Amino acid sequence: MARVYVSIGSNIGREQNIRSGVAELRAGFGELILSSVYESEAVGFAGDSFYNLVAGFDTALTPQQVAEQLRAIEERHGRVRNGPRFSSRTLDIDLLLYDDLVLHEGKLDIPRDEITRNAFVLWPLAEIAPQLRHPELGACYAALWASFDRTSQPLWPVPFSF
Repeated sequence: MARVYVSIGSNIGREQNIRSGVAELRAGFGELILSSVYESEAVGFAGDSFYNLVAGFDTALTPQQVAEQLRAIEERHGRVRNGPRFSSRTLDIDLLLYDDLVLHEGKLDIPRDEITRNAFVLWPLAEIAPQLRHPELGACYAALWASFDRTSQPLWPVPFSF
């Protein structure tokens, strides 16, 4: 079994879509480790604020199969893929990590580069996997978060129950 971490975000019907997306992840993958939910301003475009979190789970599926399952969940939530890259989302679920695998081929980018670029990915990942090490950088996520420029991307935890 591989330990997988995914980021989850929404800025359209965000409460409902986050709850429903997490429920589908539980139904498909079983027990989840969930970070707190964080609110952040849209990055790369003008739009409503996002809710974001990170989930971890174990799976026997390949990275490609996990990515297919995540894409199917997004599509069931009305995800539109023909718009601009940076735009509002009903549900966005990205495969961040698959054990300590390093894989950069096609549309699979593991570890995902957003981990170290976006506070809304790094903070929740550091919350639930602080001592886990980035497979390419070797630094643990707690240390990466400690050195992140937090003023560059405002982010705050929000009360949220599943």
